[in-house]
Amino acid sequence: MKKVFIIVLIIVLILLVPFPARMKDGGTMHYNAILYDIYDVHRINTPSEAPPEGEVYEREYIEGMIVKIFGVEVFNNTDIEM
Repeated sequence: MKKVFIIVLIIVLILLVPFPARMKDGGTMHYNAILYDIYDVHRINTPSEAPPEGEVYEREYIEGMIVKIFGVEVFNNTDIEM
């Protein structure tokens, strides 16, 4: 019984323990586990995200958090910040 408990505990830890990675886009952190992904977004806007011509480009960063479970996005509160 003790052996089964230890094996189940090891499997749960493998599935749920995240591995952090820092992205080179301005400071985004990506926490990756087998069952889920969490992105702590702090990204500098790229030229493709710039406003249409003639409008003033006021915002500089995209900030927020994205949570994916089994690859399906369940939470996204990213917002453009100045």
